[in-house]
Amino acid sequence: MADPISGETNIHASCVAIDGKGVLLLGVSGAGKSDLALRLIDSGARLVADDRTILFVKNGALHAKAPPSIKGLLEIRGVGIVKLPVRASVKLALAVTLGREGARLPTLHFYRPPSVLKTTTKLPQIILDARFASTPAKIRAALAAFSRALFRDSFTLR
Repeated sequence: MADPISGETNIHASCVAIDGKGVLLLGVSGAGKSDLALRLIDSGARLVADDRTILFVKNGALHAKAPPSIKGLLEIRGVGIVKLPVRASVKLALAVTLGREGARLPTLHFYRPPSVLKTTTKLPQIILDARFASTPAKIRAALAAFSRALFRDSFTLR
């Protein structure tokens, strides 16, 4: 029997679905969450939530959805609040904290959801600068690498 949804919490984050996998975009106000979501949507992602995201655990996994009052709405700076097609909810596969990028080859980190959510799910977390043109491509590459275990510990030049 499947576990029911057990508790939920509303956090300051945006979320998109890329090929059915949820990407949680975290960062302080003005970090570029909505702009990055727009760029990902422009290249095929589907909006889940903008600015506020409800996290919940279902069948032991961390999921995301939009609060009903803002479902399907994306703030596009300089344009306004726009209604877009939306995915109702998504199982999260990656958390991206927006800010200053760290090490060139970072160590693996995992997102820690608010303690109100009882889950042992290990959600990979990376730190990226939303302002770079390559950020959407980096997110897609990270999502594929984590999903298919494509990381290598080292490489040699010949």
